[in-house]
Amino acid sequence: MAESKRTVLVHFPLDGLRWIEEEFPEVELVAVPEEGPLPADLEGEILFTSTWGHSNLEHLLARGVRWVHTVGTGIDRFPLEDLGDRILTCARGASAVPIAEWTLAVMLAFEKQLPDRWLSEPPTRWNWAQLGRLDGRTLALLGLGGIGTAVATRALAFGMRVRAMRRSGRPSPVAGVEIVNDLSSLLADADHLVVAAPLTRRTRGMVDAELLQRAKPGLHLVNVARGELVDQEALRDALEEGRIARASLDVATPEPLPEGHWLYSHPGVRLSAHVSWSMPGAVDLLMQSFAANLRRYLEGKPLEGVVDVEEGY
Repeated sequence: MAESKRTVLVHFPLDGLRWIEEEFPEVELVAVPEEGPLPADLEGEILFTSTWGHSNLEHLLARGVRWVHTVGTGIDRFPLEDLGDRILTCARGASAVPIAEWTLAVMLAFEKQLPDRWLSEPPTRWNWAQLGRLDGRTLALLGLGGIGTAVATRALAFGMRVRAMRRSGRPSPVAGVEIVNDLSSLLADADHLVVAAPLTRRTRGMVDAELLQRAKPGLHLVNVARGELVDQEALRDALEEGRIARASLDVATPEPLPEGHWLYSHPGVRLSAHVSWSMPGAVDLLMQSFAANLRRYLEGKPLEGVVDVEEGY
């Protein structure tokens, strides 16, 4: 008698995922509706879903699910209260490279005054400008997970001084990064502040008016994490007062921003639509993160990217 396959319930179209069944012949993928009722006989041990959950998630979990993997990194929109004793993992670090590249791009754009330095008519003066540099600048990293680590590695290559504050307080995985334990030390003399922390009940709004008051005048703030980490009204005040020279934001709150929101038009803001993760093959990397964990699960090995439900990350 043929051995029964282990069922993976999937909240995504299966067309691009058939390679998983080829790589793992002991597994069967079963597409489930994103919303609404489920087939009466539906059961599965594993659920591959999105980070924001679905209205039928609670019912899906009751169909024998023991392990849930989300395709993204941040799980702040996932209904953790529905998990019970199930394991939740995420694609932590899968988008670190493109996000780090985006971060370095906006820091360079700030220092090199781009695109303002591109010409469309003869300038007042040739061969003269007062541009900045990354070499010798101080970078403050709020968060040193996969993204923060990738940013740190690239910033050090540019000759930046890098200090970081991380949730665990553990030593830096990257040589040359100074770990600090409080926000005042993190921000001291910082020229660029990169927000790369997860959104949890402890981190929500942590970049607030008090913190921005401590900033060195002319600070460049970069947010590639979640909009809710930054008090946007405090940020607007800091921009208006000149304490923050620029805010380069790939995230905002709410998303999408409504038409007419001040972030669209403020001269001190550079805003993109939560796209810093994008690069060729980016979606494949997210899917491969699941496949790598699936192999560990089937072999009885510890999973990677396990979410601490109490901490929310």
